[in-house]
Amino acid sequence: MIVDSPMLLVLAPVAALLLGWLAWLVRRARSRSLALWAPGRAGAAASGKAGPWLLGAAGLLAGVGAAGPRWGATETELTGRALNLAIGIDISRSMLAEDAAPNRLQRAIREARRLVQDSRGDRLALLAFAGQSYILTPLTLDDGAVSLQLDALDPEVASEGGTELAAVLAQGRGLLAAAAEGGARVLVVFTDGETHDSIDAAVAAARALRADGVTLILVGEGDTVPTRIPLRDERGALNGYKTDADGLVVRTWRRDAVLRAVADAGGGVLVPAEAADQEAGIHRVVAALERSATRERRREDLTPRGWLFALAATLLLGVQALRRRGPALAVIALTLLPASRSAAQRPSTGDRLLRRGDTAGAALAFVRDAARRPVGDTAMFNAGTAALARGQLAAAREWLGTASRSLDPSLRYRALYNQGLAALLESRADSAKRAELEEFAAQRFREALLLAPGSQAAKWNLELVQQRTPPPSGGGGSKPPPTPPKQAPPTPSPTGGALSQAEAEQILNSVDRTEREVRVDQARRRRMAQSAVAKDW
Repeated sequence: MIVDSPMLLVLAPVAALLLGWLAWLVRRARSRSLALWAPGRAGAAASGKAGPWLLGAAGLLAGVGAAGPRWGATETELTGRALNLAIGIDISRSMLAEDAAPNRLQRAIREARRLVQDSRGDRLALLAFAGQSYILTPLTLDDGAVSLQLDALDPEVASEGGTELAAVLAQGRGLLAAAAEGGARVLVVFTDGETHDSIDAAVAAARALRADGVTLILVGEGDTVPTRIPLRDERGALNGYKTDADGLVVRTWRRDAVLRAVADAGGGVLVPAEAADQEAGIHRVVAALERSATRERRREDLTPRGWLFALAATLLLGVQALRRRGPALAVIALTLLPASRSAAQRPSTGDRLLRRGDTAGAALAFVRDAARRPVGDTAMFNAGTAALARGQLAAAREWLGTASRSLDPSLRYRALYNQGLAALLESRADSAKRAELEEFAAQRFREALLLAPGSQAAKWNLELVQQRTPPPSGGGGSKPPPTPPKQAPPTPSPTGGALSQAEAEQILNSVDRTEREVRVDQARRRRMAQSAVAKDW
């Protein structure tokens, strides 16, 4: 068992003793008064000896309940519709080539992370491959676990260099074949196609996927022009370029012939490296596939139990009220505060509906909750987030806009980020207002970055909006952008104007350098011996 407030737990016995002592003093004073003014009723006064003990016990229970005790576990059943999606990412050294910004691997991770965000509710798995394939996460509804493994991807994780495309296709097939739940099965592989195994083996593995009914999506990374593989230190400084066993500089390029052959053999889809938004192409294919009804039992450890102590304290006060009605009424009023604290631990109606997968009902419940409370910022945020998950984007933007005026910086950041995300999703479906919605989304992401400058998600989405927004027409690089229409003026930015493409790239490059330093530090602790004879790029 744990408690939310250990200090209140320590003070609970002191409060109980104080309450019992005060009740004893009151009882003694009443006994003396009765003995003085009504000697015939002195025996009635002596009958209330258990009163101070009952009140002290009630105070102790109320104090323990106010401390927020938690123990045990509860299970809830979630229902929805999902498919099985496995993501494979090439982490061979050739993916460090910088013919994609910032390099092939980082672009693949960025697109995969967006795919995970857009596939919430589906069963996801993550594989990494180089000389062999590794299962990093099995099929799971926990998209947070998949995102956590994406952040740690690095070529140093692989114990064997090279690129075995057939290995990830075979392992992905086995992983999806073992899926206990129904729905379509999809394998998405990010790679430059520079396989060192036999192409025939990769083609055979792709045909096996097709025979099992698995949809194969290959995502090309890199350029067809040969380029070198840079070697950088912990600070990102260039130390040279990758060389082979003979000391010659290794050159790598995207192998379109391999990618097309494997995609054709698997009857799958090839998303080209030249696509500005690779994730959108993947998502269109995945969204059209069949999803099956799912049921998941989710276990919640350390369930709040404060209401049990509050209930026991109330029962003791009820017993005392029946025995001695006068003194007990005042003590009942004193226990209202801890009882309300314990009741706050119990999940609200919106929370319970959200756990059952009823996002529409949860959104309405949160709105009603906000209307009943003087300050409903959290409830409005919950309502907007539930509407966003439901796809009710206009309502989500309205409710999140209300929550974004909160005085809590953390809540304000999350509301601004979700509001920008809702506008960005809405712009994909509304071509008439696309420019206006994208400008709105960019403004929300900029305001979110002012509150949390280190938010990678806000930076990535801001970059996405900047790339999707067309450049101003007309010649001359120094020409300022056109003035927005008067009927839809953009909200003034706290930074003093729109973020230019160069500024966005500078922000993202700094984030990439920080990520590279973290990955190198992780890789140093788990570096394993590389083969001296086999290719390791």
